[in-house]
Amino acid sequence: MEEFIAILGRKGILFIVGIMFFIFSYKYNKNIFTWIEDNTFGTRNYILEKFELLFLEVNPDHITYVLLFLSIGSGVIVLSIFGFLDVWGMGIFLALLSSFIGFKIPKPIIDYLVERRIKTYSGQMVDGLTLLTNGIRAGLSVPQAIGMVVDEMPAPISQEFNLILQQNKIGIPLEECFDNLAKRVPTEDNDMFVSSINILRETGGNLAETFDTIVGVIRERIRLQQKIDTLTASGMFQGLVIAMMPFGIGCIYAVSDPESMKPLFTTPIGLSLSFLALIFDLAGFIVIMKIVKIKI
Repeated sequence: MEEFIAILGRKGILFIVGIMFFIFSYKYNKNIFTWIEDNTFGTRNYILEKFELLFLEVNPDHITYVLLFLSIGSGVIVLSIFGFLDVWGMGIFLALLSSFIGFKIPKPIIDYLVERRIKTYSGQMVDGLTLLTNGIRAGLSVPQAIGMVVDEMPAPISQEFNLILQQNKIGIPLEECFDNLAKRVPTEDNDMFVSSINILRETGGNLAETFDTIVGVIRERIRLQQKIDTLTASGMFQGLVIAMMPFGIGCIYAVSDPESMKPLFTTPIGLSLSFLALIFDLAGFIVIMKIVKIKI
């Protein structure tokens, strides 16, 4: 009788938990479906949009296959390897970790590529605007001067300016083309350049002198940014060393005394502590990188 009551008690708890889960899901169904959309097709669409900014054409199906391989495929491979070695505890932990990293890593990688391209573009703006200024002083119109930049400058600034010309040829006003450039390359220098050229084309003014002023501002900003990067390089290196120290110490212990490391990957407590330590290590590294990264 006591056993029957205990079973009913457990079922009652499960029933209550199920009801609470249903109520929660029903109340926040839009947020749940939005989260699922953002982390499935939303991730693919996000990557496709970023590839357009990188001027790369990629088949959407290929993006889907890569995302599935990085998330589910990587976890299955890791679990299979450790299962073959009959180390299921560590295998399950590392498989879940691999799937989680594979699920989250595509966006930061794409963002890094876009950020690197924008940084390259910003470094080319001085030469590009100088060439644009010389063309305007020589009597060329703005589209003709932009054509000079497209012909003489390397990517990515030549690609961006060429897109301005292509959009203008199909009937889009030049001001709107420059506004689209500011959206594709959202930097303060580019916003200043786009705003000045649009205002001066409407109100009149000396574009060449304005571009000279913008070039001077950009040169000073680049000089200051390089000085800051030099001063913060040691902080970034220290953050990287601190983040890698737990892994280095773990490798030393694994080589010198392998038996002492086994409970860390073969017991539930050890796996939980390993996962917690990894989260704290990653969080600390991110905080250090944000501290030493100074924007001007």
